[in-house]
Amino acid sequence: MTRLGIGWLAVPACVFCLLVFALPLALLLLESLRDGQGWTLDGYRNFLGSAYSWQVTTRTLRLAVLTTLICIIIGYPAAFALARARGVWQALFVAALLLPLSLSVIVKAFGWTVLLRSNGVVNRLLMASGLTDAPMRLIFTETGLLIGIANIFLPFMVLPIFSVIRQIDPRLTDAAATLGAGPIHGFTRVVVPLTMPGVVAGVTLVFSMSIAAYVIPTLLMGDRYQTLSTTIATSFLYLQDPQRGSVAGVVLLVLSLLVVGASVVLARKVRATP
Repeated sequence: MTRLGIGWLAVPACVFCLLVFALPLALLLLESLRDGQGWTLDGYRNFLGSAYSWQVTTRTLRLAVLTTLICIIIGYPAAFALARARGVWQALFVAALLLPLSLSVIVKAFGWTVLLRSNGVVNRLLMASGLTDAPMRLIFTETGLLIGIANIFLPFMVLPIFSVIRQIDPRLTDAAATLGAGPIHGFTRVVVPLTMPGVVAGVTLVFSMSIAAYVIPTLLMGDRYQTLSTTIATSFLYLQDPQRGSVAGVVLLVLSLLVVGASVVLARKVRATP
């Protein structure tokens, strides 16, 4: 088959991507630039000039960044331990990570509302361990939200890092030790740079899902906790203001692209560091 013939095989996929991804984004951008009277930038002016909009935006960013950091702190050691496990133990751990993915996000979020309430499992464990004498208020708090959302999105951090770590040749760290590198120096100079593709993939997945999360904040925090996603839903469903919702959607998309792009650049610099 000629090169031109092979190129034609990509046409259906390109058309599908245009219809499913590019066209909705273009319509979203156009909707954000018009109101009932014509084309205008008033939607962006109103959004950027509103203190409430900035509060919602910073809250959304804070939630996504903290969730991603928690998932990295917990997920990286977990992925490393998972890659070092062997046989049936590794299979069991992988199954434990994959099994929650078969459940709906709504089901998992409802489950956390039960676990985090005053007589829930989390408070019982805290009191049994002596960390607190009375039940802590976790439901409808940002602490409880971070616990729930980080737990739900943790597999999306662990699995990409795990898939990269298991491909690293153990002889590389042995070679570093032979050349005089200590365990910590060898880990930071050899293992960490090689795992950056997995970390970037995990950060991309977790941050993108966290910044756009709608169901989890709504169930764990209620209507009073507004993020960009809930603002979009409120604008379209209740306020009948598609321009406001479209502007919030464009802002959400731009923030996601900026942070993900920054993480990719940072990962490349880490890998390039001698």
